[in-house]
Amino acid sequence: MPDPTEPNSGYWFADGDDARRRRAVDLLQAFRLYRAAEVAMRRRTRESMGMGENDLLVLRYLLKAQRNGQLVSPGELARYLAVSTASMTAIVDRLAASGHVRRERHATDRRSIYVIPTVDTDHEVRETLGGMHERMLSAVVDMSPEETSIVIECLERLQTAIDGVTPAPPLDEHA
Repeated sequence: MPDPTEPNSGYWFADGDDARRRRAVDLLQAFRLYRAAEVAMRRRTRESMGMGENDLLVLRYLLKAQRNGQLVSPGELARYLAVSTASMTAIVDRLAASGHVRRERHATDRRSIYVIPTVDTDHEVRETLGGMHERMLSAVVDMSPEETSIVIECLERLQTAIDGVTPAPPLDEHA
């Protein structure tokens, strides 16, 4: 967590004497450090499970759908990841070969296929991430309702700010 007594580097933001702005920059820096820790944790998880980012995203999506009693098609997964159906076929092939998922035909429409996570996958994900989830829950479980509300509102405001970002147009190489 940033030390409020240390001068702030400002990173993207100019340093200033305004106490409100310094607090805001310190808060954004704390979020940035949290995100860096989360990215590093995801990398370690991918490496320990021998998977890529999209593989883990697919497993998480499938496990959530399974808990909700939903069946998921490869097409739905492709839309979720915004990848081509050919790329999704390669991901599902890889996950099936590693024993993380299996394909099942629809009960009445034999042309339709669903992707189902295996029991071992659920166990592996829980084993790999369970301790981290418990530590995260322990870090916030004692927050008051007011503190929780403030953090949630802050995160929602940051999400709105980030969702408002539109990509810059590509640079014209011939200009």
